Amino acid sequence: MLRLFGFILLIVLVVLGLSFAVLNAEPVPLNYYFGSRDIPLSMVVVLSLAAGALIGVLVSMGMILRLKQQAAQLRRKLQRAEKAADHLSILPAKQ
Repeated sequence: MLRLFGFILLIVLVVLGLSFAVLNAEPVPLNYYFGSRDIPLSMVVVLSLAAGALIGVLVSMGMILRLKQQAAQLRRKLQRAEKAADHLSILPAKQ
């Protein structure tokens, strides 16, 4: 059921995207550092969204990598603490 819902959502998004592209097909001038070009408005919007998403992913990668490193350090620390606790449980109790 969930797979069917995802497929229907994908079809709806594709139809909305195609209608957006058809409605915004007129070319607009895009000026960049090395020249300019006439590109359909829908392509400019989609490329801007894709560039923003890519920049967002790249910026968040630093935080994700730092958190993964911290999690690995905490796992190693936990293993050392568990090993020390096991070692203490083996020792005979003093009276």
